[in-house]
Amino acid sequence: MPAIEGINHITLTVTDVERSRQWYESVLGFRTLNVLEIGGYRMVVLGDPRSGTVLALDRQAGAEGGPFDETRTGLDHLSFAVRDTDELRAWRAHLEQLGVPHSPMSEDPFGLVLVFRDPDNIQLELFAPFRPGATTGGAVLEPSGGD
Repeated sequence: MPAIEGINHITLTVTDVERSRQWYESVLGFRTLNVLEIGGYRMVVLGDPRSGTVLALDRQAGAEGGPFDETRTGLDHLSFAVRDTDELRAWRAHLEQLGVPHSPMSEDPFGLVLVFRDPDNIQLELFAPFRPGATTGGAVLEPSGGD
């Protein structure tokens, strides 16, 4: 079987490309790599300079608009990996400083997660995985009932 090398990019359909571009840059630190405008179609390609993650934002001509709903077929959520619990706590403080509503840090079977939403209600996660024996701040990462 041929190999997949990883995810090349993710494209999200949004209601306002410029508003979303500004949000992803200010909240998550993405930078604009390219802006494509072809026959009324506009796409902004963003990149995260630290992880190399590429995210494209577009507005489809026939899109129904309205807020995102993860209960419909398609994307459920987008999860960004962070190094450890300390990094997740730093992200929580960053979101709070910007006034971005978010969930408490909570556990799922694989690690700690912080959930928030973009301007179109697309669910985003910051995820710090549990690794056997991994430590952060001198403590072994083990399920503890949340943060």
